[in-house]
Amino acid sequence: MKTNEPFWKTKSLADMTRNEWELLCDGCARCCLHKLEDIDTREIGYTNIICRLLDLKTCHCMDYANRHTEVPTCVFLNAKNVCDFNWLPDTCAYRLLARGEELAWWHPLVSGNPGTVHEAGISVRGIAIKEEEIDMKELEDHVVAWVTVSEQNN
Repeated sequence: MKTNEPFWKTKSLADMTRNEWELLCDGCARCCLHKLEDIDTREIGYTNIICRLLDLKTCHCMDYANRHTEVPTCVFLNAKNVCDFNWLPDTCAYRLLARGEELAWWHPLVSGNPGTVHEAGISVRGIAIKEEEIDMKELEDHVVAWVTVSEQNN
C-alpha cells in the first residue's frame, strides 16, 4: 500500500535507508560544536567553537567521508545510539523522531528549502568560530546559552 506521507512519518529511524537517514540532518551543525560536560551534574555546556572540518558558510563537513579518521572524537550517530547522546540539541531531527515528535517548520524536509534552518536562526552560521582561532585551553570561556538541551540526563 502506497502512502502520501513522507518517509520520516512512516518509517522508524532503524528502517530508513542511508539516504533517508542523511536527509534527516537539517544542516544546523550544532552537533559539531565543542561541548563540555560538568562531571558532577552531567549538564552539557555548548561552546561557540566548531570542529575544524566544518564549513561555516554551508554548515556541512568539508570531509564527511573521512571525518572519523580526521577527527577521531567525531561521533557516528545511528538509530541504535541516537538516544544515548544527551548532548544532541532539542531541535535535532534524529532526537525529535526518536522521541516520536514532529520535525520543525524550518527543517528542510518540511519547508522544502535548505536555507530555512539558517533563516530561523537554528544553525551555527554567523555565530560559531573555528577551533584553530582560539586557545583550546580557554574553551570554558566560550560556553554559550543559545543551544539548549532540556532533557539533560536521557
